[in-house]
Amino acid sequence: MSDLPRKAVTRTAKLAALPLGFAGRSAWGLGKRLGGYSADLVGHELQQRTAEQLFKVLGELKGGAMKFGQALSVFESALPDELAGPYRATLTRLQEAAPPLPAGTVHSVLEQRLGEEWRELFEEFDDKPAAAASIGQVHRAVWHDGREVAVKVQYPGAGEALVSDLAQLGRFARLLGPLIPGMDIKPLIAELRDRVTEELDYALEAEAQRTYAEEYAGDEDVFVPDVVHQGDEVLVTEWMDGIPLSEVIAEGSQEERDRAGQLLSRFLFSGTVRTGLLHADPHPGNFRLVTGGHESPERWRLGVMDFGTVDRLPDGLPSTIGPVLRMTLDGDAEDAYELLREEGFVKEKIELDPDAVRDYLLPIIEPACVEDFAFSREWMRRQAGRIADPRSPAHQLGRQLNLPPSYLLIHRVTLSTIGVLCQLGATVRMREEMETWVPGFAPDEAEPEEYGADAVEDVAYEETSA
Repeated sequence: MSDLPRKAVTRTAKLAALPLGFAGRSAWGLGKRLGGYSADLVGHELQQRTAEQLFKVLGELKGGAMKFGQALSVFESALPDELAGPYRATLTRLQEAAPPLPAGTVHSVLEQRLGEEWRELFEEFDDKPAAAASIGQVHRAVWHDGREVAVKVQYPGAGEALVSDLAQLGRFARLLGPLIPGMDIKPLIAELRDRVTEELDYALEAEAQRTYAEEYAGDEDVFVPDVVHQGDEVLVTEWMDGIPLSEVIAEGSQEERDRAGQLLSRFLFSGTVRTGLLHADPHPGNFRLVTGGHESPERWRLGVMDFGTVDRLPDGLPSTIGPVLRMTLDGDAEDAYELLREEGFVKEKIELDPDAVRDYLLPIIEPACVEDFAFSREWMRRQAGRIADPRSPAHQLGRQLNLPPSYLLIHRVTLSTIGVLCQLGATVRMREEMETWVPGFAPDEAEPEEYGADAVEDVAYEETSA
């Protein structure tokens, strides 16, 4: 493969093969069961074949197809175990690697963007990519001043591929539903499509990364590599060694998981306050645990990469978020409801019961109810099931709520981060981070040790009984 498959008809055919392939394998599975094979055995093999095809197609196409796959990968925690197993390893591979472009193509891009004498900018350049992602791949090199650097090279045709893929995926959204049961795919694709232009602009990415690097310089908990050089379709940044977060998810000790989860939560809530930006691509492939030679995870820092997708929030998070969450925890349903209405979460012509709205929100913000919260795939599945089940009061109420456009990306980033925390199985002091970094959330006076844990359990019980 010398380049991205750029012809729209070629990419469309490959993407169309996903739902068609799923239908064909379903028929194959039925035949197997009629032939006397165990339904469990056939079901597992069916899911495994689907997962393998998903990685092969999305990984080879890169572009918007792979970006879509990476976005899906952080939500696998919400799937039932019998479905999540085959997808888990396959989707996680999309977070760290994809089939690379050959050296000749990479050299051609560097020559076009850095000049014919591009090799003089480097003391060393490794032709083998260190990582390959959705719109570019990264090579390890040594800059002419001796610094170790990461050279991010945008794939030729990445812009055309992104636009084409996301347009086609939008058309296939309903057919792609069986690949990730319970996932509302269409809004995810629409939001990714809205971010295409920013994702391709390395000047914007360099600006955002410099802002983060400057703010977190010398920070004890977060490390952001600085930008060394930026050009069209080429971005050179400081190299960052560390343990990929995906490795901690796969085989980390509980202490390592907890440290990674705490740092991820701290970065989520502190980043916008400190920089006026929201890092909006929180999949595990964009994070490393920087050990600095320390064996103890308590000394580790969270290394953050890829600032191609950010939300620009110069005034920080919307001022309504903290007070609404605080009122919800404190039982002030009426005032919380009024704030939600003013912000557009409840449309003018709709009247809802404030207590019912609080009951809907409370289990979702359960991690802030207690001093330490243990995130898990089981908890994520309960939340997804409660909201997705058409028979559930939560589902029926949720259909009447509205998510204002200014909150769309914030909402996805928060859900994605929670998905990663559940993959980690980390115990996190979420309430502490929110009280520190979310304006309006900290209580005015001392509160009981557990703000609303009993209320959360009561709501969960009522939902289950219903």
